Amino acid sequence: MTPDLAFPYVTSATTSVTRQVPGEAGSRPQAAAKPVRWAADAVATMREGARVRLDYTAQSLWRVDRMIDELRQEGTPAAAVESVLRGFGAYAGEVIVRQAGAEWWASGGDHWVRTPDGRLWDPIEEATRCFTGDGSLRLLCRDATAGGRG
Repeated sequence: MTPDLAFPYVTSATTSVTRQVPGEAGSRPQAAAKPVRWAADAVATMREGARVRLDYTAQSLWRVDRMIDELRQEGTPAAAVESVLRGFGAYAGEVIVRQAGAEWWASGGDHWVRTPDGRLWDPIEEATRCFTGDGSLRLLCRDATAGGRG
C-alpha cells in the first residue's frame, strides 16, 4: 500500500490488525479497545468538566480543534495535556471510524485508523500537531472521509 503523500496525516508505517475474536460476530477488533476507551473518556470529561457535548460528528471536531488551540494559547505545557490530546485524537479517530466505515489498527502500542480505501490515518498524532499549531482534527476527518476523492 502506498500512502497518499498529499496528506501529511497518512502514515506508511507497517501495521498488523488484530482480528475479531472468533465467535463474537459484530464485535469490534481488539485494536479498537484502547482508542475507543480514550475517546469515551474524553467525551465524558468534556461533558462533566467543561459542559461541552461531543456527539461523534464531524462538526464536533470544530469544537475540539478550538479547545486544543485554547490550551496552546494558554501556554499549557505539552506534557500536562498529553493524555487530553490522546483522548481528543482517539475521539477524532472514532468520528472517522463511524463516518467512513473505517477500522482501528494497532502495532507496537501505536494506533491508526484504516479507511476502506486502504489509507492509514494517525489522529492521535494529529492532535499533537494541532497543539503545536500545525494540524487540524476537523481537516483530518474531512480528508479521511473523502474516500480517496481528496
